[in-house]
Formats: sequence, C-alpha cells, structure tokens
Amino acid sequence: MRRALVPLVFVAALLCAGCSDGSGPAEAEASATAEPAAVAAPEVDYGAAVRTAVAAMQKSSARIDEEILVGGGTDGGTDSFVVSIDGDFDWAGNRGRLGVGLSSPDSPGKKSPRVDEIFHDGTVYVGGFSESKGRWGSIRQDRAEAHYLLRAPVNDPRHVLEQVAQMGEVKYLGEDQVDGMGADHYRGELGWETVTLRMAKDVRAQADVLQEMLGSIPVHAEVWVDGSGRLVRTRLDWITGEVGSTVATMNLTDHGKTVRTAVPAGGVVPVPTLSGPLAG
Repeated sequence: MRRALVPLVFVAALLCAGCSDGSGPAEAEASATAEPAAVAAPEVDYGAAVRTAVAAMQKSSARIDEEILVGGGTDGGTDSFVVSIDGDFDWAGNRGRLGVGLSSPDSPGKKSPRVDEIFHDGTVYVGGFSESKGRWGSIRQDRAEAHYLLRAPVNDPRHVLEQVAQMGEVKYLGEDQVDGMGADHYRGELGWETVTLRMAKDVRAQADVLQEMLGSIPVHAEVWVDGSGRLVRTRLDWITGEVGSTVATMNLTDHGKTVRTAVPAGGVVPVPTLSGPLAG
C-alpha cells in the first residue's frame, strides 16, 4: 500500500585494472578493486504524505461520523461522556450539515440531547435546543472559538484537518484495515500551539497551566490514507490518568458526494459566542 516512500540506496563502485602483454616485465600495477561505497538514504518525510492527503480532502467532500470520548480522571474530577457528530461536509465549498449528540456511558438509558448545525456561506447556524424550538443561533464561522481540548470551534471539520496537517515527528505504522479496506497508517505529535489553535483566551490560560502541571504530556495525531490517497480516518488523543483524557476519532466515507445547504427557516438570532459540550 505504501507507494515509493523509501528511496533506493544506490551503490557506487569503481574498478581500476592494469594490463600486460606477458612478453616482459610488468609495465603496470596489478589490478585493484575499490570497495563499493553505499550512499545513505535520507530520512523519509512521512509528514509530506499526510499533508498531501489533507490537501486532497480539502478539495473534496465526505460523510462524517465522529466520536469524541472524554474520560474521567483518576482524581474523580471529571465525568466521562461521548460527543457524537455525524453528517456531510464539503471542504471545497465550505458547507455542510451536522448533527451533534451527547451521551454518557454512566447513564446508558438517558436520552441524549442533540443539536443541528448548518455551515453555509461563512456562517454556522445551530438549532434544536429544547428551550428554543424552531429558533436558531448563528455565528460567523471565523469568529467561533474552541472551549475544550481537542474540540473544534462549533465542531468545524476544517479545524480538524488544519490540526492534523501540522503534525510533526510523523512515523509510518504500516497498513491497517478501515471498513474492510487497506489504508496506510501514520502517527505523529501536535505542538501546543496547534492543540490550542483558536481556543478561547480564558480556556487557553487554563490549558497552559494544566499542561505545565502535567509535564507536557504529548498530544498525538493519527491519520489513515487509502489507496486513492484519500483520508478515511483521523484521530487525536490526549491521555493522562490524572485528570482525564480526550480521544477524537473521525471516519470519512462517501468521498466526493454532493452537499447542499441553505439558511434555516425560522427565527435566527446572531450570538457572540457558542460554547458547551455540544458546541465545542
């Protein structure tokens, strides 16, 4: 599956030879053969393969099924819950429609709250809140902020790709199976500036203190790329047994599908910020 990722090692050999007609004293030195000299292969930039796959995805569209697991820490300070995001998104046209749900493994019978998000013409519309049925809040896409680690502002799928494109120390982990198909698996780390990209100022300050307290626990990023060079899965994880963990896995299918959106019907109220477990 991995295609032409490791350059060939070229071996250079030099052969010198003297000769004589055998009719008298040797008039040339005996032949000598030099040792072949191997040219070391340069390190492979696996990050380039990741960036190429991200760039291709940014020109296309796909079905999204994402699960963000937020786990409680050993200090008991955080309850675990799962954010589920599903729908369609067109990165090239910057439009899409997503449904966002919230559930808790500790309360499997409890009904999950759910909201709808419409990305249209640079604005994100959020509706479905039980207290405001038929009404939508709206915020400019470029003004939305993240309020949790490894959460995108209003669950914007563009944000996830922007982060994984910046992963460093990328390694190739071999071929995996994703939905029964082979895919190249890469893993790297995210710098702290990438982790906190577009994070609200007060949340960023708290995150900085936490990261310093825990001794710079790394945030990992992973991507899976199919034989056509398409992203089929991304994963971000920040795991610590002390205060909790976050693992965000996004599966991408139905590549190249048509995605249509429109401004929602009903009342739309512009808001300065959107936050909370559902909005990110």
